Amino acid sequence: QVQLVESGGGSVQAGGSLKLSCVAPGYTPSKYCMGWFRQAPGKEREGVAHIGGDGMTSYIDSVKGRFTASQDNAKNTLYLQMNSLKPEDTAVYFCAALPSDGGYCYTNAMEDFKYWGQGTQVTVSS
Repeated sequence: QVQLVESGGGSVQAGGSLKLSCVAPGYTPSKYCMGWFRQAPGKEREGVAHIGGDGMTSYIDSVKGRFTASQDNAKNTLYLQMNSLKPEDTAVYFCAALPSDGGYCYTNAMEDFKYWGQGTQVTVSS
């Protein structure tokens, strides 16, 4: 079982940066794909970035070039560096774990991500 605890959210002005952290005791890179998701008020939750056990990353188009997902396996911690933030990035951000042999990110489907953190609020003002 993987327990996930996010932190690092806050309020920034447009163009600013935040770095989210997700501490994941029990996380094993070879057993889980990790995802960052977000949910804005009145909108469906969406996947933002994924990072496989091998460190390979993928992003949705709206954050490419601005967000970077990374992991520190020694600290069992994942990160989401968010630069050039826009008001439309305002949302609650979640990290989640997808059980997967080899940590391969074989799906983006939220229902397949078995473990979720409690979320951290990111607010970007114009």
